[in-house]
Amino acid sequence: MTEIEFKFDIPRAALPALEAALRGPGSRRTHLQARYFDTPHGDLAAHGVALRLRKEGQRWVQTAKALGDGPVQRLEHNVDLGPARKSQGPQGQQGLQADPARHAGTPVGKRLDHVLRHAGTPLVEVYGTDIWRATQELQVGASRIEVALDQGRVLAPAPDGGLPRSAVVCELELELLEGDVRDLTAVAAEWAARHGLTLSTVTKSERGLRLAHGQSTRAAVKASAPQWPAGSGFPDGATVQRAVVGACLAQILPNASEIAAGSEDAGQIHQLRVGLRRLRTALRELARLGPGLDPAWEAPLAQAFRVLGVRRDRQQLQALMQPRLLAAGSPVIVLAPVDDSAPTPAQAVHDAGLQTALVGLIGFAAAAAGKGLTPHDTQRHLRQRLDKLHRRVGKEGERFEKLAPEARHSLRKRLKRLRYLAEFVGACFAPRRAAQFTRALEPAQDALGAYYDEVVALESYRAAAEQEPRAWFAVGWLQARAPHSAHQAGLALAELAGAARPFWRKKKD
Repeated sequence: MTEIEFKFDIPRAALPALEAALRGPGSRRTHLQARYFDTPHGDLAAHGVALRLRKEGQRWVQTAKALGDGPVQRLEHNVDLGPARKSQGPQGQQGLQADPARHAGTPVGKRLDHVLRHAGTPLVEVYGTDIWRATQELQVGASRIEVALDQGRVLAPAPDGGLPRSAVVCELELELLEGDVRDLTAVAAEWAARHGLTLSTVTKSERGLRLAHGQSTRAAVKASAPQWPAGSGFPDGATVQRAVVGACLAQILPNASEIAAGSEDAGQIHQLRVGLRRLRTALRELARLGPGLDPAWEAPLAQAFRVLGVRRDRQQLQALMQPRLLAAGSPVIVLAPVDDSAPTPAQAVHDAGLQTALVGLIGFAAAAAGKGLTPHDTQRHLRQRLDKLHRRVGKEGERFEKLAPEARHSLRKRLKRLRYLAEFVGACFAPRRAAQFTRALEPAQDALGAYYDEVVALESYRAAAEQEPRAWFAVGWLQARAPHSAHQAGLALAELAGAARPFWRKKKD
């Protein structure tokens, strides 16, 4: 089956109210003790698959899970193994063992079997969980929704044989048992707003793996293009919208989860900004393909993008620009600390407006597609948008050095929109030609990025020079470089006409 659920981290202050909400009539409390299995090299985790044995009250259940098609969809198959006995304690070595064959013939079982056959190594127990779950079922129209509050710990052996490691679990899950995804989305948005919850993609399985390997966070997640079924023809507008939004969220949500937990990793901040920019491009360029995109989502997405941009600009100064200046003979420039009153990256992610928008977008991507443009009209609209962006970039790129600063910045953003739109839908037109097109855009985008990094740095050092006189060296050095950087960007843009051939037109063009 396919499981559809929202998962939230819970701020400490909200826990009493949530506990009270789940003590009402019809609520249940269950003790869950689980053992998770993987290969010694973590092959299941690497492919987004989890296999566990869990004691649920007085019964054992084996479950296989895997990533589904969207941000809240999971493949899942459960096998009831019967009543628990004393010899089958959750940590007992002589008790039940996981058997992948129990899931044979199911979608998740096929994925599990594929990974294990290629791994060629036996399963081992890698970590466990000890959770108390409070649940309540809600009836919303014709939909049944389970609300589950999980509190407990994830446990993993230390790699060096020392004392076991543990991490606290405190999360709320809302799962659609039956009915309409839109009802689940509405309930998730209501609970998140009422209790100040934050979306999280970090599963108990991932927490356990981090403990087992001594990791506190994950690598930044980069963008990936939507997957289009081979031989299915050009998709209709509503299908394009949902696939693209889902692909954008697949980059945004994991990076946002890490930042919400306190990470200030430069890569995660950068990739979250990239994901937000891609999503905003999708909302702008694909709005006419079908109904359901809410214009109210744009403002909180833009606000988070701006807040993260302040931190990203400072990280770029420290990591890239300062070393270049020192190599050019600059004195050591001491930049003032970031304003304490400015929102932190974590605060930007926790913002209630952003969380509401993300919940709505997740629900949009997971819901059944409504009636939008036909495949023919979708293809025509996308051709028109790609053509318009391509022409504007080409025309303005030819005279880049003559453009005003604001126009140069607009050109850079337009080039990014062209690239993102090409990445979103290129495979629907001509996959190979689309890949060649996006590769041809990279030199111009890199040159514009380098130019704009220096523009931002010049503004930052000019502002810093009021309190730090040594920053005037940076101002002078960057001003002297500005014509050369603009010329290099102009050269790269001038080459686009011959290198970036439109894949959305017929081959004779």
